[in-house]
Amino acid sequence: MSKNSQKIGWIGVGRMGFQMVERLIKANHDVSVWNRTRSKAEPLAAHGGKIVDKLADLAGVDMLFAIVSEGKDLEEVYFGKDGIVTNAKSSGNLGKLPKIFVDCSSISVEDSVRIRGRLKEHGVEFVCAPVSGNGLVIKAGKLSSVVSGPEAAAKEAMPFIEVFAPRGVSYVGEGELARICKIAHNVMLGVVIENLIEITLLANKMGVPRHAFLAFMNNGVMGSMFTAYKTPALVNLDWTATFTPELLRKDLDLGLELGREWDVPMPVTAATREVIQQHIGKALSQPNSKEILGQDFAKMAETMADLAGMKLSSENKNVGTGL
Repeated sequence: MSKNSQKIGWIGVGRMGFQMVERLIKANHDVSVWNRTRSKAEPLAAHGGKIVDKLADLAGVDMLFAIVSEGKDLEEVYFGKDGIVTNAKSSGNLGKLPKIFVDCSSISVEDSVRIRGRLKEHGVEFVCAPVSGNGLVIKAGKLSSVVSGPEAAAKEAMPFIEVFAPRGVSYVGEGELARICKIAHNVMLGVVIENLIEITLLANKMGVPRHAFLAFMNNGVMGSMFTAYKTPALVNLDWTATFTPELLRKDLDLGLELGREWDVPMPVTAATREVIQQHIGKALSQPNSKEILGQDFAKMAETMADLAGMKLSSENKNVGTGL
């Protein structure tokens, strides 16, 4: 089967990025991949991905995707000393810049506005396309995305986004509206995991096995894809990272900043943010703090259990993710 004609560039193959770009490659798209640590990207070559050494090597693609941790990281790969825009400019190859940059990261509205403005100076359209899910969700083919930016550019990008986000891609309008949706999404993520932990610990301390309580929740009207795929972690204390507590704190802060700016009270979000901070503070007091903070944000169940006078242990139950 021949490859699709458009050339795609991809920046970032972390927990999410690797599986997202892998889907594009397996769908027979022509994809060139750069990652700060090349070895993490190299397995993609077995499926037909082209691994490049420099960001400037992506200058000839038609559309450039990125997924990184923060706004400062995105600015670095675009405009830093080794960034793609910087090097295209310095070599006089402005015509080689991709005409559309698509960013799937979770960054602030302010950062996104600034980056959009800088790209516009180089004739590049900027499409925001943050996603909802994690590695397990991608593997199950249930990732979704929300998109904003110039409508024509967004519609051109959406068929590619649908390859790794087949559950649904929602175009919400111009500018940074997708950023607002993603920040709101991750605020809810934090609030829900905190409340789910609280009620699970309450039931558990009163004698209900965690796996039984969560089975009831997942089977009822309050169950969701999220409560189901977090169940194995809360039952068996598997804290393999899908999202770290520091990244969640960052997103809660972004939500609270927007609430203050737009005069929207967010007391539940504020309380959740302090619980996350308590967990992070406890981790920082430990000699293996880096390891703890690299684990999943649901590990704050152990911090909350300590406050409840409980010591959690794995129930060693074979519970599904619901995916």
